[in-house]
Amino acid sequence: MARRLVLILVNIVQFAILARVVLSFFPDLRYNRFADIVYKITDPIIKPCQEILYKIGLGNTMFDFSPILAYFILRVIVYLVFLVL
Repeated sequence: MARRLVLILVNIVQFAILARVVLSFFPDLRYNRFADIVYKITDPIIKPCQEILYKIGLGNTMFDFSPILAYFILRVIVYLVFLVL
């Protein structure tokens, strides 16, 4: 039961990260209710990833690698949680 709940929550966050990536290609779509929800879900994960990438020198590029880093961090967290449960 706990594994299923964790997996559902992580899938929701991963979908939100994907939606954020798609929204970044359409600047006019960033200012609606759906985008606000997506940003509220993903900001706690994306912002620290952006800071890490800036510190290692990958934050000043045209492509934002923080969603990729956030996705992999989530996968590692899921793996570790499943080891414990």
